[in-house]
Amino acid sequence: MEDILIPIGFFAAVFGIVYIVTWARHKEKMSMIEKGADPALFSRKGRLTSYNTFKYGLFFIGIAIGIVLADLLTNATQLDEVGAYFSMILLFGGLALVVAYLLRNKLQKSDE
Repeated sequence: MEDILIPIGFFAAVFGIVYIVTWARHKEKMSMIEKGADPALFSRKGRLTSYNTFKYGLFFIGIAIGIVLADLLTNATQLDEVGAYFSMILLFGGLALVVAYLLRNKLQKSDE
């Protein structure tokens, strides 16, 4: 019986969070419309720019590199698997995001 309660509780929590976030966004939009805000502000067009695609691509590449290096570390040394994987994924994922930020700044300066 306990084995089934954990997945049910997890999915109920995820559903609850999604519901509350959606409800809060709706309330915020409705109050802004009542105050005279332009409904075009809420459109999702243009939110996913090429930079976001680039950033996410670098992030996933960094995670993949972290997984590969963690595997190499655990096979070559006596490091704990969980610690090696966790630290390498976070390290290389974070490095990828920093590289994306620096490249964006460099490109923006060259455009000016």
